[in-house]
Amino acid sequence: MKIAIVGTGAIGGWYAGLLAEAGHEVHCLARSDFEVIQSHGLTIRNKGSERLVRVASATRDATTIGPCDLVVVTIKSTSNKALPALVTPLLGPSTVVVTLQNGMGNVEALAQLLPVERVVAGLCFVCINRLAPAVIDTTLAGYVRMAAATGPINPAVETAVATFAGAGVDCQAEASLESVLWKKLCWNIPFNGLSIAGGSITTDLILADPALNERAFLLMKEVQAAAVARGHGFEDTHIKRQFVVTVGMGPYRPSSLIDFVEGRDVEVEGIWGEPLRRGLAAGVKMPETEKLVAEIKARLAARG
Repeated sequence: MKIAIVGTGAIGGWYAGLLAEAGHEVHCLARSDFEVIQSHGLTIRNKGSERLVRVASATRDATTIGPCDLVVVTIKSTSNKALPALVTPLLGPSTVVVTLQNGMGNVEALAQLLPVERVVAGLCFVCINRLAPAVIDTTLAGYVRMAAATGPINPAVETAVATFAGAGVDCQAEASLESVLWKKLCWNIPFNGLSIAGGSITTDLILADPALNERAFLLMKEVQAAAVARGHGFEDTHIKRQFVVTVGMGPYRPSSLIDFVEGRDVEVEGIWGEPLRRGLAAGVKMPETEKLVAEIKARLAARG
């Protein structure tokens, strides 16, 4: 397949490498790393091993890539206003677009650009960091779950899942997008948020602090209550699993913490704002989430 990766940071770089290794014609649309990727390729690190992967091309101009079979969007949701310029030149009459972005509201943005039945949402349960231009380090390859932007599993989802699974990714289809979103937010809301609100700390320090550990649990219970109220509930075993998985991550820096520390926009609306609005609209009280959002905004304001 001819595949475009829109945003070749940590997530985009990792899957660009895997898809290229699987034999696909992969083109990287990158804001800052395109020259390094074009001249030297992607350096992929995974638990001590390292390999260099070449892609078909790397550019910051989508028009030089042209229509693709599959487009994978991994830019931050804070940059969704740029989606028309980045994605539209890559679209053909049957192009499937997969968003691997965090939070809620991303499929709605993409559905403005192409028929919604060709938009797929993928949720990545992974630990991946970009250490330097075109250098991607993976400590937990994890898994990806994909669902249709609306409705049940459809041909677009099946195509996307088969492509990723064929590249060695643990990738499966899910019947409900919102169900998967709430499950992912069960980790993202507390750990991305408390890493900032707790004073720019890694996940191991959140777990080691009794007060922050308790807040993480209460935040997860609010996410669970919101999911239940909207008809997409999950069991307490999922909450317990988030803590077990996080212990195995060690001193991990969530993506929102990296953005905060490096002075970039933080995905406040996608990760906290929109889920909070949906929960409140469903009649769920979410005081811990409201408190966390206020703390994050205060930290951002103080950062300047």
